[in-house]
This record gives sequence, C-alpha cells and structure tokens, in this order.
Amino acid sequence: MQRRNFVLATALAATTGAARAQHHLPVAPSSAEPYARLQGGVPHHMTPEQEAQRVSDSPAPAGAPGRWVPRAALPIPRSEMAWATAAQGRMHVVGGYGEGAVNRDYHHIYDPAADRWLDGAPLPRGANHVAVAAEGGRVYALGGFIEQNRRSDTNAYVYEIAANRWTAIAPLPRPRGAAAAVMQGGSLHLIGGASEPAAERASVGWHEVYDPKADRWSSRKPLPGARYHVGCIAHNGQIHVIGGRFNTFEYNTELHHVYLPARDTWELRAPLPTARSGHGLVVYRGRLYAMGGEGGFLVGGVPRQAKVFGQMESYDPVADTWQGHAPMPTPRHAVGAAVIGDWIYVAGGGAVLGGSVQSAVHEAFTLA
Repeated sequence: MQRRNFVLATALAATTGAARAQHHLPVAPSSAEPYARLQGGVPHHMTPEQEAQRVSDSPAPAGAPGRWVPRAALPIPRSEMAWATAAQGRMHVVGGYGEGAVNRDYHHIYDPAADRWLDGAPLPRGANHVAVAAEGGRVYALGGFIEQNRRSDTNAYVYEIAANRWTAIAPLPRPRGAAAAVMQGGSLHLIGGASEPAAERASVGWHEVYDPKADRWSSRKPLPGARYHVGCIAHNGQIHVIGGRFNTFEYNTELHHVYLPARDTWELRAPLPTARSGHGLVVYRGRLYAMGGEGGFLVGGVPRQAKVFGQMESYDPVADTWQGHAPMPTPRHAVGAAVIGDWIYVAGGGAVLGGSVQSAVHEAFTLA
C-alpha cells in the first residue's frame, strides 16, 4: 500500500512545486577533464590508436546536415548510463561508470536554459545500464548491473521531481540490465536487455509493462531477436526498437522492429544503415535520430577492429527510409541523449570500445 499511496500522491504534485524544487537543486560544476579511465578514475589523454577507433561515415543518403555545438560538460566523466530522459524541460542522466567504479548512483540533471548541470537526489543504489523513462513529473529507473556489465537486479524506482526524492516501486519480474524503457499510452514498457547467468551476459527479448496506477507488471509479446543496448522510442502510438547486440558488441545488428500495441505484435521496418549498439535514439521533428554507438572485438582485453561510431542517421516513419546527417564531433557510445526544444543533447559516453574510458563531453545538434 505504501507504493500505491506514493504513486497517487505524486500524481497530485503541482507543476509550480516541481519548478520550485528544480531551481533549488545544487549546481554541479562541469568537469575540467574530458576523459577519465575506469580504473582509478584518473584523467586520460586519447592515444593515436584510440583516436583511430572513431568512425563517422554513413552509407545512408545525405539529408540536411544540421550542426553540432558544444554544451556544458558533465560534472564527471562517465559512461554506461545507457540512456537519458527528458522531463519538464531538463535532461536526467542516471547511474553508470565513473571515478573508477561501475556502480555509481549519480543523478545529474541538465538545464538547457542556463547551460548548466544540477545534482539531483542520487539513485538509491548504484548501478550501470539502468533503463530510464519519464512522464509528467516523474522519472523511472529500472534494473541495471551492479558489476561491470553483469549481475543484473530487479530494483525499480520512481523519482518525484517536485520532492527531489526516489521511492521503490514494484520490482521487475525478472532481473536484467541494459533494457529499454519507454512510456506509451500511460504505461511503461521495458523491452529486451541482458540477464543471468552473469558469465554469459545473455541477451533477452522479454517485454514487460508497468502500470503506474496499479503498481503492477504484466507481460506482452517478446521482442523478436532478443538483444540489448538497443535504441528505443515511442512515436505515434508505436514503439520502435532499433539496432543493439546479441550478447556482445561483436554481434551488432541493424534490425528495426516496431511494436503495435493494439495487436500485441511486432513488425519489421527499414534497417538501421549502420549496425551498432550503445547508440542514442530520439524523436526530433517527426523523425527518429540515432547517434553514436560501438562495435568490434576484444581479444584478451585488446581491441580488434574496434569502432566507436559518430554517425547521425535519421528515419522517416512515413516513407520507411533513412538519411545521414552531420556526425557527432566526438564519437561515443553508451551516451545520454534527449530532445529538449529544437535541440538533441548528447552527453557523456565511452570514448573507446568497451568501458575503459569515460567522457564528460556534451554536444548538441539542431537543424535550425
């Protein structure tokens, strides 16, 4: 009953109260260092070999190029948040790697009007690859790994913006990390991800839906082609799941599935031009924009055919076609990406294949 009472109470929170609470969050100064290593969290300078991992050429037909501009750097170089979400005109980036650890409870909030970062209430427990989604005055954080890309859990939380407070909600039916979370029709869909056994980091196609009013989970038709590190958005009453990987980034895919809620079924759409995982995906000006990502091999911990993508490619859901645009100035994977106003904000992310180097880089794209 406590969770249900909380959900009902948050639905009554006033917009003015939410704005007042946000303005009183402490400012988090931007990092002076663009990169830091996972081990030790010390500043890092990219080597020529690491720079060579960057790839930005898209095979898609050229669209309007658009432009990228730098924005206030993250307070701490970080990656493997997996995603970000926008709520009430601000971007929330939760959890991830940073300062030499993989189980951070960070909650940084970007205010585009002031071009600055704020410190929100920390996640109740640290984790990486936490799935996030927002609706109204609430931000949801679901699952994640408590070790480096493994040991998934069932924890689920909701953040009340007005109160700057996290509260536990009904746990996930099954443990998983790097799943995709999206709001559709008042319900929260959690799709794909990776689960146990930890040594296999096995990708899953699970599709479970959370009802905020009842504080209850139910099942839907699984994602065809079980995978994680996908891009996922809701648009025009449908859910698009694009790209991702089967078990490891050695097996990236360009698959593009769309979920039709009324029929509880999945259909194929035009594939992503650049097969990748760990990319951002947003809806901007009626199109789906995918940016960043990674791919390649690790042999004994040494990168082989390593790629960190900077491609910006967009999908027209009416024509079922893709275009290419100006690539990210700084290719990254496992980024936080969100749309606010007429801008796509892309913060943090891994600067090399895998999780060894985090970034505080923050860049924004617009067609204006």
